[in-house]
Amino acid sequence: MRKLVAAISVAVVGLLGVVPGTAVAERDRGASGECRTPSIDRLQQWLASGEGATVPAEGSLLVPVRGHDYAAKVSFLNAEWHVVVVWLGNQFEAQADLSKSAGFWLTYSATEDLYVQLRPASHWSGGDKWLTLVPSTHGRTVTKFFSFKPSAWTTLPELGTPAYSFDSAIREARGLVFVGKTANEITFRGLKVHGYRPPCL
Repeated sequence: MRKLVAAISVAVVGLLGVVPGTAVAERDRGASGECRTPSIDRLQQWLASGEGATVPAEGSLLVPVRGHDYAAKVSFLNAEWHVVVVWLGNQFEAQADLSKSAGFWLTYSATEDLYVQLRPASHWSGGDKWLTLVPSTHGRTVTKFFSFKPSAWTTLPELGTPAYSFDSAIREARGLVFVGKTANEITFRGLKVHGYRPPCL
């Protein structure tokens, strides 16, 4: 009888294409679909770049909230440019073609205005990027949709004008980079890009 049950089990595994240990691995990701390591909407790399005075000064912004959930918290200090990076593919070398995406939903709170830049892999460095305003919420948590229509993105004279089109940038998106020049208390609780599922590392 035991041999029969074992044989049936093996047959079911073969028919369904279930790999032993897969169910456990999926449980480790949690019911929310998050990664096994800290993440927000499967985005694992929320980083203070060390540019501008921030708290934390460098490294991950992720902190635990409500049990197994995470938020990314950062304080911008002083009247200078600050830079916070989110790698869309969870590693620097990765990039994503978001040309078919309508945009992204951001759940956040901020005491002052800031901007988000779309940074492509081929023109990662420098401040001369396409960007759009992320308005202050006066400390309240809100969810706002940001369109990927080219007309929704602009430049700042102080940071420079990119020498490439927005359309080319969206096809090789490496990261969303949040920048601001004023003191600010910011908390990110969600970032979902339409039509894109970040790979967990």
